[in-house]
Amino acid sequence: MTGLNRRRIAADVPGFVVAGGGLAAAPSVQAYDTATLKVPCNAVKFHKKSSKSSTVADIGCKRDTVRVDQLACKAKERTWYSRGTVTRRLDGTRVRGHGIYRCVNPYGATPPPEDPKRP
Repeated sequence: MTGLNRRRIAADVPGFVVAGGGLAAAPSVQAYDTATLKVPCNAVKFHKKSSKSSTVADIGCKRDTVRVDQLACKAKERTWYSRGTVTRRLDGTRVRGHGIYRCVNPYGATPPPEDPKRP
């Protein structure tokens, strides 16, 4: 992926900056990056870091509430993650973590940005 395409994708996604030739999450999150939604999938794992191999903090079930505050991309996995706090309906427990974008989509029906290409 060329530097121009990376900048275009980063410009399309609020909360991202281009740093050192790659995508990086912005350190400060603006108010328009936040969203509250219900988990549409039957279940989604919330990881401590934006990686499938990271420790699972908890599992969010269908219709649990999630307050999303940032997006993150794991280029090696070609996967987008939404970072936020999930409030479980069952017991009211709150857990902070990263869920896979397709199950924690703060923009409704909008698909994730184009899959990042391997460097």
